[in-house]
Amino acid sequence: MKSHQITHAENLQKYTRTIANKMQKGFVVIENNDKLPFAVLTKEGFDIHQGINFLFFCVTLGLWSLPWLYMSRVSSKEKMILIAIDEDGNTFEQRCRNYKN
Repeated sequence: MKSHQITHAENLQKYTRTIANKMQKGFVVIENNDKLPFAVLTKEGFDIHQGINFLFFCVTLGLWSLPWLYMSRVSSKEKMILIAIDEDGNTFEQRCRNYKN
């Protein structure tokens, strides 16, 4: 019984450490449930300055197109993730889609 409680405490520590690491990277907790436990975190996207990127594109003779596409498609979008503990006690992370509060 004691080892089960220690394992549960270690799993909760890993879970909270994972959330803390994500918060240091700019994520914000929008929903948290301590009974199950799970948390939904979000990170806002940022605006891409198309004029400056077009200037870099022209100066580098088109080589800037790959980073520009990456920034436009991936980095500028809002990110939502779910962090939870599964039935086996392992912490996992999953991307959320179409989450509404």
